Amino acid sequence: MENESLDELHEHYAFSADAGQEPLRVDKFLMNRIENATRNKIQQAAAAGSIVVNDNAVKSNYRVKGGDVVKVLLAHPPHEDLLVPESMNLDIIYEDDALLVVNKPAGVVVHPGHGNYSGTLINGLLYHFKNLPKNSNNRPGLVHRIDKDTSGLLVVAKTDLAMAHLAQQFHDKTSTRQYLALVWGDVLDEKGTVKGYLARDPKNRLLMSVFPDSDHGKHAITHYEVVERFGYVTLIRCVLETGRTHQIRAHMKHLGHTLFSDSRYGGDKILKGTTFTKYKQFVENCFKQLPRQALHAQTLGFKHPETGKEMSFSCPLPEDFEGALTKWRNYAQHQQLGNV
Repeated sequence: MENESLDELHEHYAFSADAGQEPLRVDKFLMNRIENATRNKIQQAAAAGSIVVNDNAVKSNYRVKGGDVVKVLLAHPPHEDLLVPESMNLDIIYEDDALLVVNKPAGVVVHPGHGNYSGTLINGLLYHFKNLPKNSNNRPGLVHRIDKDTSGLLVVAKTDLAMAHLAQQFHDKTSTRQYLALVWGDVLDEKGTVKGYLARDPKNRLLMSVFPDSDHGKHAITHYEVVERFGYVTLIRCVLETGRTHQIRAHMKHLGHTLFSDSRYGGDKILKGTTFTKYKQFVENCFKQLPRQALHAQTLGFKHPETGKEMSFSCPLPEDFEGALTKWRNYAQHQQLGNV
């Protein structure tokens, strides 16, 4: 989804081979770098087209050379022994006996998996809350999820009844999810809708791509409207009608407006603007201010599973996102003054 589907149990890695790297099979190269990853699992990933070197899928016998950029997608359902309580400060903005709403910071993985065996949101939830109900994938309390580097709101079920009712609302698309996103380019229309079927890109399975028919993916709909224009980038509000893996990120790239600073989808490069050195330095400073995709789950709404009352929650932009917006706002104002 940005609220990723619960059956999308994958973890992602990227490595750059040192300049002096002697030629080495990619499966051995990855085994040396990914803790507890077996050669069989890595070879399965290669067979599925999930190992990419320099943006091209490779087989397990590919020999990594100096300067190669190796990316891999590994399927990994969690094990019980990964679900251990850990002390963690949680930004809880609402709580009652049935549920809680938490504001997840960017950089926090929602649940344990390959390479993220601790420090996840679930580890913190288990420390603060006992006997959380488990969903069909054995995830305590989880009704939905958002990407590691997306900030914002998640609802967590505390009872079996809440888990069932909330999961049904997300399935029936009656919940409300609004995101703020900063995208490259001056978005043409004030409002619009992106439709298409989302599936993993056949050439690079680390990415989701949009396809015209259901033979290649799951139906996905994103509504968007412009909030503020800065010339070379635009702040938009996205409303999810469906919730697919990387939905907003893939839909906006498909529209020609990749999310700002989204390294996976190419938004960490200068996609719009001038060739002036000062502009390049300005954008690089913005990337340093916001070193992750410019996406924030701002608003979440649903019916309370016990009372039936409509609940709606919002949270402000985190400092990194707000700081980048301030830089772009000041830049746009200076450009306007210069044109007067």
